[in-house]
Amino acid sequence: MSSNADPNLQLLHDMVVRALEQEVAPYYQSWEDAGGMPRSVWNTLGNAGLLGIDMPEEYGGAGAGFEITQLTAEEIARQGFGGLAAGYNIHANIVMPYLLHIGTDAQKRQWLPPMVTGEVVGAIAMTEPGAGSDLAAMRTTAERTADGWRINGAKVFITNGIHADLVIVCAKTDPRAGARGVSLFLVDTRLTGFSRGKPIRKIGQHTGDTAELFFTDLVVPADALLGEEGRGFSYLMQELPRERLSVAAHALGATEGALALTVDYVQQRRAFGQCVSDFQNTRFKLAEAKAQIEVARAYFKQCTEKYRNAEMTAVDAAILKLHLTEMQCGVTDTCLQFFGGYGYTVEYPISRFFVDARVQTIYAGTSEIMKEVIARSMFGK
Repeated sequence: MSSNADPNLQLLHDMVVRALEQEVAPYYQSWEDAGGMPRSVWNTLGNAGLLGIDMPEEYGGAGAGFEITQLTAEEIARQGFGGLAAGYNIHANIVMPYLLHIGTDAQKRQWLPPMVTGEVVGAIAMTEPGAGSDLAAMRTTAERTADGWRINGAKVFITNGIHADLVIVCAKTDPRAGARGVSLFLVDTRLTGFSRGKPIRKIGQHTGDTAELFFTDLVVPADALLGEEGRGFSYLMQELPRERLSVAAHALGATEGALALTVDYVQQRRAFGQCVSDFQNTRFKLAEAKAQIEVARAYFKQCTEKYRNAEMTAVDAAILKLHLTEMQCGVTDTCLQFFGGYGYTVEYPISRFFVDARVQTIYAGTSEIMKEVIARSMFGK
């Protein structure tokens, strides 16, 4: 954080740093090696007060500003915990705000307090084997029953899918209505008809669990509908700015973390009789990286202010997500290069920053989709 940061914000940031250093850092590499973190981590994060920080006090939160949750995600990523940062964002920056903004009071009281404590882990299920960014191709359906809805279908690449106790499921309630036929449902994963595939093995973010989910004649009660029937797509669009702000916070933190590792390394590593940091190429490349990060942070702050004032548009979110995640991949690649062969080994944390970064340009809307959103705003179609 900058030296002129708000003192209260600085105190909260220091609390987050201490919690991560004590509860996550000593164990993270073992979680990476195991290909996933234990379920108890969520309870630990809840006990440390890191979940639902911006939720109202009546639901167990601290009632802080939403930027505190973004700051927490940023710090998790800065310390090199990319898999945890992605899962944290889904739980605290996506699922909880969906409930807060769209849910009924009964739904909020049922789900938000245990999500704050970590007793309940949240996930959101949009992507399907044959439908990623193209939600119109969604095949998961929800049909009315006498007492509620019957859900059938499958979802893939679901972050927190293995540990999830609550999943917001996107399903078609009117297959003939296109985007207007999509609705959202709160699915308790203890229900009959819900099942999970094996954890999906990924090239990065090994600590974060990712799974395929299956719904086979799964019946949910009528009050499991989140919001109004047929408005699912509009709710997804409504919540996109916050989702993409959270991905951008992750990108900022991780990029700063990778750069800090590199600046330290090149001052210690020697080549041709001098520190690698003494070479002009090193200094110029890392200066460029620093400049990119600072410009990116300025736009991030601008978007944060717009979001606070309910002025952030889908185009703002697309520009932010596109620029910051592409920057993250580019800067991290530059940083890894300075480590030479060591950068290609798992013993050096820079390699984890590198592999964890790649998916940032894919989930929450690919870079290509972001460009299409921006282009449509320019050409009117």
